[in-house]
Amino acid sequence: MSEALVKARADGTEPGVARGIGLCLLAMLVFASQDAITKVLVQEFAVAQFVMLRYWLFVVFALVYCHWHGGVGAAWRSGLPWLQLLRSLLAVGEIAIFSLGLRYLGLAESHALFAIFPLLALALARLWLGEFVGLRRWLAAAVGFLGTLVILRPGLGLFEPAALIPLSAALSFAVYNLVTRRVSQTDGFTTNMLYMAVVGALASSAFGLPAWRDPAPEEWGLMGILSVSGIAAHLLLIKALAYAPAAVLQPFNYSLLVFAMLIGLLVFGEFPDAWTLAGAALVVAGGLYAIGASPLRKQLTV
Repeated sequence: MSEALVKARADGTEPGVARGIGLCLLAMLVFASQDAITKVLVQEFAVAQFVMLRYWLFVVFALVYCHWHGGVGAAWRSGLPWLQLLRSLLAVGEIAIFSLGLRYLGLAESHALFAIFPLLALALARLWLGEFVGLRRWLAAAVGFLGTLVILRPGLGLFEPAALIPLSAALSFAVYNLVTRRVSQTDGFTTNMLYMAVVGALASSAFGLPAWRDPAPEEWGLMGILSVSGIAAHLLLIKALAYAPAAVLQPFNYSLLVFAMLIGLLVFGEFPDAWTLAGAALVVAGGLYAIGASPLRKQLTV
């Protein structure tokens, strides 16, 4: 690749960046559709069962991918195996917790609350890693927190305890991002993926097998689509990053909330109330303001 092309890609000015943004948006649409399927399945099945099936397919994919990119044995060698274990458990836990929340909350409400995770990662980076967080980024975190309070409306008699579920998922994902940043300083992509797949498959199977219920043919189809779409969405993101820097793509990740609202309306007849819309707007505004600061861009792009 030429020096000029590398510079253009780093600056986000390469014409192909538009393709990267398009792929990112498509990935967010797939993720939102995936959550709609999860919302259907979680009404009839234990969360662990379909999460387990997702990870079984994921581990097959990861093993094949690592075999063709240096070997499985090489990918399994980690400089920080215990942190890899923690990271992988946080990932499978986040998926399971968010899926459980969809049993009780709508797609839009769940994603509006989950969208606080970049700001949680910002605060935790200061508390746990001692990273500098300037006044502007603390202000962004405060705006996002205010948006969360607007959605929750504590003290007005409208607070739903189930709202704590996507917030717990957001906290897990924020910690997962911080641990991923740490292990990525030592381990490569194949190692990160292999540990996540293997540990996630084992952990989810420990709960999924005892809870197994035979699905009907159409339910098998939904579980199959759910499993394949998860891998497909991540591949779309990887491909998007080949065209555009992560700092350029990061704001477009908030389109997931828009897609979730549209799918919730069209498929489930859900329409978020004015409080949820206002709170979501504040959370997104805080996140975008924080992302605009270069130190946070760096921490979210590892």
